[in-house]
Amino acid sequence: MADVTRPVDILQQTWLIAGLRWRMLHNNLRRKQNRLDLIGLIIVGLLAGAFVTVLCFALFEGARNFVTSGRPAWLSLFFWAIFLWWQLFPIIVAGFGVSFDFRGLLRFPLTFGAFYMLGLAYGLGDFTGLAAFCWTISIIAGAAAANLALLPAMLLVAVQFVLFNIALERLLGSWMERLLARRRSREFFFAGFILVMVSLQLLGPLLNRYGNYAEPWLVRVLPYIAYFPASLAGKSVGAASAGNYGEFALAAAGIACYAVFFGALLWQRFAAQYRGEELSETRAPEKTGRNKARRESDADALGLLSPQVAAVMRKEIRYLLRNGFAALLLLLPPILVFALITQATLFRFSGAKDGFSSELFFPGLVAYIILILMAPAYNSFAYESTGVQTYFMAPLQFRNVFLGKNFVQVTLVATELALCIAAFCYRVGMPSAPIFAATLAAIVFALIGQLSLANWSSLSFPRKLVFGQVHGQRQSGMAVLVAFGAQILLFGISSLVLGLGRWTGDRWLPAKAFVLLAAAAVGGYVASLDALTSYAEKNKEKLIEALCR
Repeated sequence: MADVTRPVDILQQTWLIAGLRWRMLHNNLRRKQNRLDLIGLIIVGLLAGAFVTVLCFALFEGARNFVTSGRPAWLSLFFWAIFLWWQLFPIIVAGFGVSFDFRGLLRFPLTFGAFYMLGLAYGLGDFTGLAAFCWTISIIAGAAAANLALLPAMLLVAVQFVLFNIALERLLGSWMERLLARRRSREFFFAGFILVMVSLQLLGPLLNRYGNYAEPWLVRVLPYIAYFPASLAGKSVGAASAGNYGEFALAAAGIACYAVFFGALLWQRFAAQYRGEELSETRAPEKTGRNKARRESDADALGLLSPQVAAVMRKEIRYLLRNGFAALLLLLPPILVFALITQATLFRFSGAKDGFSSELFFPGLVAYIILILMAPAYNSFAYESTGVQTYFMAPLQFRNVFLGKNFVQVTLVATELALCIAAFCYRVGMPSAPIFAATLAAIVFALIGQLSLANWSSLSFPRKLVFGQVHGQRQSGMAVLVAFGAQILLFGISSLVLGLGRWTGDRWLPAKAFVLLAAAAVGGYVASLDALTSYAEKNKEKLIEALCR
């Protein structure tokens, strides 16, 4: 067929792929599940858009102020902020670029040039790239509002800076994808990344103690930063503002060299993918020994539970041990809490004169841990895959499945809360008895109150995730909204109850109220199990379809 069809140029190929993606989206919206997911994403996108818009106004005013006050070179600070956002934020949110794997485009007869251009386009099409692009436009507009003569120079510098960031972000993402092709290497990498992020919490105390010794070293390093693209961008604008066009040309040429260099490296990396590079976790065949049947031991603590619930709990624990990345994330909240309470400034929390008292910090600490650790419960079937069919074929009720999953979730949260509370009491001090009792009752209310909603969300908005995989992992938009709304509602109620105790002067009133709320939450959870069992039977086709494809 190749010799009877006319060649298609890059623009036409790009337009055809864009039309195909739009048609796929349009067809997917015929399903109610996908429509709800899109609504959730739109609402989350509106919140993210509000965040981007606020920063756009701030950058506009900042850029105009810098140019008006005769300090256009200070725009380097804004360019550095955009650069760090563009390169680091995709790693922080555990993804590199957009969730769509554009290597799937190789199924179509694309030329390499079209494949390369589409790869760059996807680098600009995700939230990180769009936000950075909007902020760059705001900086240009702010500088042009102060001095319109700077507009051509700003446009040239901005285009080069954007191209550099797109090429570098896609290159880093592609290299990381190759490096982390195996699950264990991904887990080791993110273990180191988490440790680095936690270590940053100690940066403040270290600077306070050793800042004087580090200052001479920083003074020697600062001149070398001037040769990086973000610094060159600000330097070029300052040169254009002063009429020094020779210096402007050198700075702009430096940014262009960075863009060309990383673009060439990305060209080579995409060429390997275009030739059919396949990244797989499949191991070479091994000689297997004789299989020995091993009977599951019932002589453990789970033997006190019903066999169905105990089996689900054992499976959940083994899934957690297999998914090293999820297990590492469970360590993040207590590590962050330990880093916070070791800082010298937190010792002020033992009294209310110089800062917040432990009466306020203790409930806030508990709320933070629950907020982080309860998020996975709203998609509790994420890693079941085809195994979810076993629940509907095995002789058990779905209430036993929820009991097993919820027991594991509550045990993990309770263990981490116990560690953090013990560390807080040791380093900061015990809060008063009324606040301590109210917080413990509030923990029961917040945990059990969320489980019923989380179980319903897991059945209504399931989304398949893969063990150890980072690229392309995304929760359902509606599940995120349900989790967000439930957290706001429960924490809002808790804050209101604590506020009533202060307003009425009855310090034990919050504890009494939380005990009643916790009892109501437990009763509601028990009553919801049978209803969710019936709902799971009605919703099993959608659940199996979402997790088995």
